[in-house]
Amino acid sequence: MPEKMAILPGENVPKVILDAETSRFEISGVCNPQNIREFSNTILSWLDEYSKQPNGKTNFVFKLDYFNFPSSKLLLDIMSKLENLNEMGNEVIVSWCYNKEDEDMKEAGDEYEGMVNLPFEKICIN
Repeated sequence: MPEKMAILPGENVPKVILDAETSRFEISGVCNPQNIREFSNTILSWLDEYSKQPNGKTNFVFKLDYFNFPSSKLLLDIMSKLENLNEMGNEVIVSWCYNKEDEDMKEAGDEYEGMVNLPFEKICIN
């Protein structure tokens, strides 16, 4: 089981919690990091380690207020790794949370849902 990963939110960095022990997998806030490659590699490497001994159920929560184009690739890469876990027989759910006034974020969730073969729940907040 990989070590818990916690990245505190910053001006352009989302809060990231990846904790297999408590089954908490979440990215929230603004995702527009300056060094997207390093940021992505950290998260994707953690998911690679996790996939070696995943929990029976993985619910990955996205609660984003904003993400830029380079970050959209990271989100899709995360979902692709989750899709692989799902195909290996593990239960995986993506929870896409959006503010009811944020039509763009709702549509982004719809688009991601169409790109991956994963159970998707869209949760309207507020």
